[in-house]
Amino acid sequence: MPKIVLFGATGYTGRLIAESLVARGAAPVLAARNAASVEKFATEIGGAETAVADVTDPGSIRALLGRGDVLVTTVGPFLRYGQPALNAAIASGAHYFDSTGEGPFIRTVFDHDEQARKAGVGLLTAFGFDYVPGNLAAALALREAPDAVRADIGYFIADPGTSGGTRASMAGMLFEGGFALRGGRVVPERTAAHTRTFDVAGRSQTGASVPGSEHFALTRSYPRLREADVYLGLPGPAAHGLQLTSLLTGAVARVEPLRRLAEGALTGIVKGSTGGPTPASRARTRTWTVAEVSDDTGRTAASVTLAGVDPYTFTAAILAWGAQSALNGGLLGTGALGPVDAFGLDALEAGAREAGLSR
Repeated sequence: MPKIVLFGATGYTGRLIAESLVARGAAPVLAARNAASVEKFATEIGGAETAVADVTDPGSIRALLGRGDVLVTTVGPFLRYGQPALNAAIASGAHYFDSTGEGPFIRTVFDHDEQARKAGVGLLTAFGFDYVPGNLAAALALREAPDAVRADIGYFIADPGTSGGTRASMAGMLFEGGFALRGGRVVPERTAAHTRTFDVAGRSQTGASVPGSEHFALTRSYPRLREADVYLGLPGPAAHGLQLTSLLTGAVARVEPLRRLAEGALTGIVKGSTGGPTPASRARTRTWTVAEVSDDTGRTAASVTLAGVDPYTFTAAILAWGAQSALNGGLLGTGALGPVDAFGLDALEAGAREAGLSR
């Protein structure tokens, strides 16, 4: 019988996903590198099958999977640790979901589109707060304005908290290149190359441009779209500070010895798997995702704002929904998929609503 395998089950995000899966009535196999930790956690959530797997032993991940299974992986930073799980899913004929927010790894997953199609599986990368809400908000706006050719999408968080894994992923991306959708093609572009203001719940908020899955995914359902930018909401000075930082790290990245030295220093300073926001902290956090689409004259044709719960709660809930939907045959295609072409707009909107996101 096909099953859901959760790899990285004892990490901060992995635990939240496991709890969400169990709450939905699913029976996931919980996989992690430490047998005692994963068995203890399985007991805490009422019992579940467990397995031991580690990215340093790719065969251990492959051994978890069979054709038709669904692999959900939270093991990051994905640029460092993500490839073995992706390879294992394709090789075994299992559908794949991950929780990355790392733009370069998103690109890696989409580069495996043809392999996934041949294997008959779906690959859904960044299937969490990074970047399901933006795909959904933009698709809703494009349904209202199907002739729009540009999308600008902003993510905003009030009272944010971050996990150790998130901080490690952010550090790992400092020396990586970004990208954007230009002329209907995804092209290299420096992170924070642009800033933009959005109307967020009646207030003007600033964001700096970042790489996201929207650049790859939206044109699959909306081929008229030619330009897209995704923005991370930051206070004005911080947004402009990120622009300066990206210029400096870009210069360092071009000098390989300096890059290795800087990356090594960051790896030693920023640790993953160090926990994350408490339930009380998550309860205080609110999010907004704004998508504005415009026509070829630059006129805003439609705007959609989605309000939601904190990013970690949403990520856990939407990944649980997506994995269970895929297990039940809900995927509409194979290959590297965006949220909309994977499930259809109406189903995705309903799933996101269940996960705490509303228009």
